[in-house]
Amino acid sequence: MARSSRGYSCASCGARSPRWAGRCAACGEWNALVEDEPPGPPPRAALSSRAVPRPEGPSPLSEAPLRAVEAAPTGLGELDRVLSGGLVPGSVTLLGGEPGIGKSTLVLQAATAACSGERGRCLVVTAEESVEQVRRRAERLGSLPGDCYLFSTGDLMAALEAADKVAPGLLVIDSIQAIADGSVSSPAGSATQVRECAQLLAQYAKATGTATILVGHVTKEGSLAGPRTLEHLVDTVLYFEGDRHHALRSLVAVKHRYGAAGEMGLFEMREDGLSSLDDPSALLLADRQAGLPGSAAMPALEGRRPLLVELQGLVAPAHGQQPRRVVQGASSSRVAILLAVLERCCDLPVGAADVFVSTVGGIKVSEPAADLAIGLAVASSLRGRPLAFDAICFGEVGLGGELRQVSRPERRLAEAARLGFRRAVVPRNTPAGQSGLELEEAGSLAEAIAAVGLLAPLAVAGEPSAAAGAL
Repeated sequence: MARSSRGYSCASCGARSPRWAGRCAACGEWNALVEDEPPGPPPRAALSSRAVPRPEGPSPLSEAPLRAVEAAPTGLGELDRVLSGGLVPGSVTLLGGEPGIGKSTLVLQAATAACSGERGRCLVVTAEESVEQVRRRAERLGSLPGDCYLFSTGDLMAALEAADKVAPGLLVIDSIQAIADGSVSSPAGSATQVRECAQLLAQYAKATGTATILVGHVTKEGSLAGPRTLEHLVDTVLYFEGDRHHALRSLVAVKHRYGAAGEMGLFEMREDGLSSLDDPSALLLADRQAGLPGSAAMPALEGRRPLLVELQGLVAPAHGQQPRRVVQGASSSRVAILLAVLERCCDLPVGAADVFVSTVGGIKVSEPAADLAIGLAVASSLRGRPLAFDAICFGEVGLGGELRQVSRPERRLAEAARLGFRRAVVPRNTPAGQSGLELEEAGSLAEAIAAVGLLAPLAVAGEPSAAAGAL
């Protein structure tokens, strides 16, 4: 759509300004204003014959028409879990992740698997790789279906013309930052190009009923590259995350118009591609060792799936004037609060020590239910006493040191019981459900530390650590 006058738009939030400024007045981002493109011929001619019909007029909510649209499975179990069953015809999905994390492998596996299902033909437009490179990857994955078409181009209109010829049920654009519309003078990857190309692809998907996946990159801060309006144009936003040094990969839906957001899918990266993990808890706890101070097991809840993870804490003497705080896989702000609570409410001298907190296996846990596990792991390392190997813990810790309830405790306890755990340290009034676990209820973090026997004197250097106490 041609603009009546030129101005500036924020690459982060999309807000417009009549003149350039160093800081966006809407979102506060610095150096985010970019000049709008001059008016030109509308680049919608290729889609004019397939334009989305206009509605006749407003209608009552109870009489609004409903389309019989069902999600078609992609063939990848964990991807279908995150998408609440599969891809909906005409939907636009944005898949973001760091370079080299496995985004292209994931969409290629989804495309080749969908060809044998209800989707029929699939078209993968590779703007960053050649057809030969994608073919070699498909051979390594062990799947070369005849109904999966490849097309290497950076021209958006050429990609849409190829889609018209193939008429695919699934269209993959890899990636949205590498494709460009010739009618827009900005280079590929700019905020204007990304926005305009995404609008055209969304219009094409809605007009033809083609499920479309857009692959995008993320910035150093972990957010999707390009304008923030890109996330508003699509129906689903997925983040593909993981540590390159670990085989575990997580897929999280942060926006989903056809189902619940927040659901997590887990994959294992192998030589023959990504493999869905049916029992990720067993994998994450496979190398856990008994009698190790600073280790705590915690049932996290990602979406509707309970997931047993191991949280580790290490307290060491500080060698500088400023104590170090290193956090991996958990919330740094929550760890800072917990250290202050341990110092003030539990009389544990952690303020002047170096503290390291990490999750095992490259998984990320950011929910407040991990507060109790982090606090007990740090206390265990400080005292030099291990927690019971068959015990789990979860609960939110307040600024006064009190323990608060968390969501769906029954599902967390049931998953822990399935994996052989027998006891649990939980906030008061936590329902046990049908898990059969022995609950040790505590009203505060100090009570939980006392319940697991960590209020004894500090361990002396060189002496062996004592075994776990009552729990």
